[in-house]
Amino acid sequence: MVRILLTTIDDTDKAHSIATCLVSENLAACVNIIPKVTAVYKWNDVVENTVENLLIIKTTSDREEALIERVQVLHTYDIPELISCAVDGGLERYLDWIIQETRPGKEPNGEEL
Repeated sequence: MVRILLTTIDDTDKAHSIATCLVSENLAACVNIIPKVTAVYKWNDVVENTVENLLIIKTTSDREEALIERVQVLHTYDIPELISCAVDGGLERYLDWIIQETRPGKEPNGEEL
């Protein structure tokens, strides 16, 4: 039920903006931003070497599709990296927290709408 999604973006301010939006809209419980990761990839037949920010996004499977749609709207890349990984285990209280924080209709103060 808990999922981790990965995306990268070269603009640090935009990384923070995306993270804030996803958490504010209850699409993610938490987003870690790891700055200065190097990406080596081929784009339009040219090998690129770019410094990016890695976003590690914690969500649930029932919020994953909406989160992916939102990231595509917010992201500046033509084809943003969006990779989803299932979480098979972990600290149960933390996993429960992710589930609680990503419920649709939850107010920022924790109250239900």
